[in-house]
Amino acid sequence: MTAAGNGWFRRYLLPGFAFKAVVIGGGYATGRELAEFFLPSGPWGGLVAMVLATLIWSLVATATFWFARRAGTRDYRSFFRVLLGKGWIVFEVAYAAFVILVLAVFGAAAGAIAAATLGAPPLLGTLALMAGIGACVAFGNVAVERLFAWVSILLYATYAVFLVLALNHFGPAIAGAFEAAPAPAPASGWALGGITYAGYNIIGAVIVLPVTRHLTSDRDAVIAGMISGPLAMLPAFLFFTCMCAFLPGIAKEVLPSDFMLVRLGSPLFHLVFQTMIFAALLESGTGGVHAINERIARAGASHGGLPVAMRAAIAFVVLAVSMLIADRIGLIALIASGYRALAWLLIAIYVLPLLVICGYRLARPRMPFPEVA
Repeated sequence: MTAAGNGWFRRYLLPGFAFKAVVIGGGYATGRELAEFFLPSGPWGGLVAMVLATLIWSLVATATFWFARRAGTRDYRSFFRVLLGKGWIVFEVAYAAFVILVLAVFGAAAGAIAAATLGAPPLLGTLALMAGIGACVAFGNVAVERLFAWVSILLYATYAVFLVLALNHFGPAIAGAFEAAPAPAPASGWALGGITYAGYNIIGAVIVLPVTRHLTSDRDAVIAGMISGPLAMLPAFLFFTCMCAFLPGIAKEVLPSDFMLVRLGSPLFHLVFQTMIFAALLESGTGGVHAINERIARAGASHGGLPVAMRAAIAFVVLAVSMLIADRIGLIALIASGYRALAWLLIAIYVLPLLVICGYRLARPRMPFPEVA
């Protein structure tokens, strides 16, 4: 294995790629979340809200990685047993709701992509995603880390090409949207959009704790955490900028990505982009289900030693419940209603306690952490 593979990549970039993998999901990759939380604030307000969300992600990821390393925790259960004590069970319930909700979003997005791209029944896309996630999580940490790395390359490259094509086709419309838009006002709602979007996605910093096993120092934890926010938000900045060319109509589209790809007029790139979105759904879903497997493994004192068949079976049960919800509710309703409530719950039971306790422990560096149960 290369030196980079053993050193700076796994210590500094892999946690950020993993965090990006969890948050990009069905709504971010398709543009649906961006339409829901940022487009209502207009071009400039949306960008400012995204900067705010990025700063929140970096701050909380840094605190999470630092706290986890100091406490010796590598899964969300042990992390919250140290952070919240007996109140850790509250997060367990919230996390169960989160996983079911986001996997339902992923399933609905995969179904919509199958219908829009291939003209296939939505169920086919949903089942393909289930099979892919189950196959990836069955083989544990190494397989999951490789997925995060390779899909990240595909994702960033695809968004870069998309930006070039979009600027070539829609450049004047994009420039016109920003020129006509007023500067963001304090009362315009952009801050609320940024905080809400950051709030429910920041759980990704806890989900990716298994990959922080490569961190060797507090400095590593801080660097990896600070990088995580920009790595996760960069594709969204590019995509949102291009979406502004089609305001206000694009805000109501189930798949804003497909809406724009049709107007690019390139069937080949349309297929490539939708393939990238499916890969993003795959890595996001894999991250969430893998965290559950690692939590069960450590709770059973097997420390990552769950058999392949058991990992796959757990994934199947979780995915089956989630996809059933996706089929009944639909993508737009899931994002609009479920994510906002979840955001404020996670801010209350995770973000605020973490920042307060980290500040307290930084002021008392010699204070020992409790034993991980």
